[in-house]
Amino acid sequence: MKAYIEIEKKLHQFTQKYYKNELIKGSILFFTLGLLFLFVTLFIEYFLWLSPNIRTVLFWSFVFVETGLLAKFILLPISKLFGIKKGLSEIQVAEIIGKHFPEVADKLLNIIQLKKQTVQTDLISASITQKSIELHPIPFVKAIDFRKNLPYLKYAILPIFIFAITLINDSTIDLQQSFQRVIKHRTAFV
Repeated sequence: MKAYIEIEKKLHQFTQKYYKNELIKGSILFFTLGLLFLFVTLFIEYFLWLSPNIRTVLFWSFVFVETGLLAKFILLPISKLFGIKKGLSEIQVAEIIGKHFPEVADKLLNIIQLKKQTVQTDLISASITQKSIELHPIPFVKAIDFRKNLPYLKYAILPIFIFAITLINDSTIDLQQSFQRVIKHRTAFV
């Protein structure tokens, strides 16, 4: 059973890397979508000079959207990374690994299913040990590639580009005023 313990460790390492990858992707998306929504909010206020009631709706919608983005893209992967929230099951992990390493798919799934059986006979234990030894040299963590998050960076360019345009046009003071009006949503501005 020592061989199976090694497989369990490798599965745990895989899930840790999987959630770190989700956190990286989520951070990029949170940054991108959060800044885009901030700019949309500020531009709406800047061009329309909304009444206090509509600014209040705009303010609270901004708060709720940003909170939702934070929860979905940052807090959820962190909670799964640290085991606060239940994450992937061993079977789901085996399926993900199996998609990357086709030669592993059935063996790993079979090991997990055999291990979950309530009655452990010598034959089952020997089968688990044999299959675990066969899978030992395969690095499960290689199924996760952090470089697959690079395409998401192209989306982060858009809010940076918008911010650069506002800097070039010297519109940052206007956006700051718009930001102040959204923050002080109950105040009437003339």
